[in-house]
Amino acid sequence: MKPSLPRQTECHLIGDIFRPAETFQWVCNVLRYKRTGAGFLRAHPICNALYYKRVFGGVRGGMVLAGVLLAACACGLVTPLAGQPVQAVQDAIVADALADKSGTEFLTRLCDDFGGRLTGSVNNRGALARTVAELKALGITARLEPFTMPGWVRDDDEAEMLVPVKRKLRMASLSYTQPHVRFEADVIDIHDGREADFAGLDAAGKIGLLAPNTTVPRGQYETAAVRHGLRGLLFIDRVGGGQLLARTGSFTGEPLRIPVFAITQEEGTWMARLLKRGEVVRVSMLTRSHCEEIETANIVVTFPGRTADTIVVGAHFDSWDLGQGATDNGLGTAQLFALAKVLQAHAPQNLRTIELVWFNGEEEGLWGSRFHAPALKDRPVAAMLNLDMVGFPLSVNALGYDELVPVLQRFDASLGDRKLKQGVSNINWFGSDQTSFQLEGIPSLTLGGRIEPDVVRYYHDFADTVEKVDPRMIPESAATIAALVYRLANEPGLSTARHSAAETAALFRKYDLENRMKGVGLWPFPDQPPATKPP
Repeated sequence: MKPSLPRQTECHLIGDIFRPAETFQWVCNVLRYKRTGAGFLRAHPICNALYYKRVFGGVRGGMVLAGVLLAACACGLVTPLAGQPVQAVQDAIVADALADKSGTEFLTRLCDDFGGRLTGSVNNRGALARTVAELKALGITARLEPFTMPGWVRDDDEAEMLVPVKRKLRMASLSYTQPHVRFEADVIDIHDGREADFAGLDAAGKIGLLAPNTTVPRGQYETAAVRHGLRGLLFIDRVGGGQLLARTGSFTGEPLRIPVFAITQEEGTWMARLLKRGEVVRVSMLTRSHCEEIETANIVVTFPGRTADTIVVGAHFDSWDLGQGATDNGLGTAQLFALAKVLQAHAPQNLRTIELVWFNGEEEGLWGSRFHAPALKDRPVAAMLNLDMVGFPLSVNALGYDELVPVLQRFDASLGDRKLKQGVSNINWFGSDQTSFQLEGIPSLTLGGRIEPDVVRYYHDFADTVEKVDPRMIPESAATIAALVYRLANEPGLSTARHSAAETAALFRKYDLENRMKGVGLWPFPDQPPATKPP
């Protein structure tokens, strides 16, 4: 038994009959679909016309309408591949996504059954296999996309304050810290780790205490520390409460030349106060963690379109290992799962191909997206949407691609009562998987979403666990995400032209990202020639 259209939609369609020009355009769009228990599926126009007989006046009206459509096709008035989002389809997608709890349930199972998903770990491999199996159970074909990357294995590392108080420090090694024997040394405060901060310091053989809010890019502070002869670094966490911020030590995968440990804000500021008073602080460090090349994989789901033009939707699958990785980025992992389910039900085929990718290795250096994005070199990609810690949706961000702004404004308007509170923004930023696509010249975008401060504070830490995720968050965000993806997949006129290297470099420079990207080794563009003074 075919379910009926929502009553308000039916009334709207009946009203449209009396506006012939609008009705003809709508017919050209909506008759690509038929209503089934699973949602809207593309079908032959005659079948669609017959199905909508109760809207257009019975079987005879449906047959007449089908004849009109076929005649229009024969005269070239209707292009079979013409793209146009159908509001009724979008509304059905949103309604189903809002009512669906399966994304939240999937995230709970993933977090509780596997814990943190550090790339290359047993937990990560098990979670990959589980995700593929659960997608398969929904009738969705998912494939693994294997790749190798510089990996890192956490072990039982140690740091201990020896003077003035003997105390084992709470700490977490940054990735790519490599093994070394235990050593002890005096601690000096290097503040932000800038060259000026070393002035007047006897740094050789010491351990540096690095400020929590330093703006010196990772890689640069390590280089400065090595140049001045430091043996190790203690990086103070920027959030109090005994938290530790796990993070990568190298975007290039090169083993760190000296150990870098994250320590709690409380113990770090304690040491800083002692040093400011001129007291001696002495600490020992031992690293057992090690670097090794690992084999891992992304997960890829493809919904073929009527054209090869592609919309890529990605979220990183991996997490740090201190907690469960529920918000970072279990949210994106579950949102992609919910998106796959609702697309399968309502819009499995669109004008453009939709490719969903769960990236591995993001936390240690965007490795999964750095593998996947260049592999799309010969494919026409219209846009990439990245989902990284998207909470309750507030805005959609064109990331500096001005050509996307009007498209996103139309999308926002299509949401009706669910319009985004902050609308469309257009600010580029660096540090998640969209960067890999931007470096390939592919216009990218993301969503801004609210996660409560007392939840987001725990990302990368022990307390990033699934009970912190509001059960409404994934249905609410997945509904907006799915509507956006459907819109992008059917919006007319989206170009697949790539931005040139010069245009991409200018985009990053416009938002003052060049130094950060150079600092982590992800700036592939030539330096700008020095400005010449006019004669």
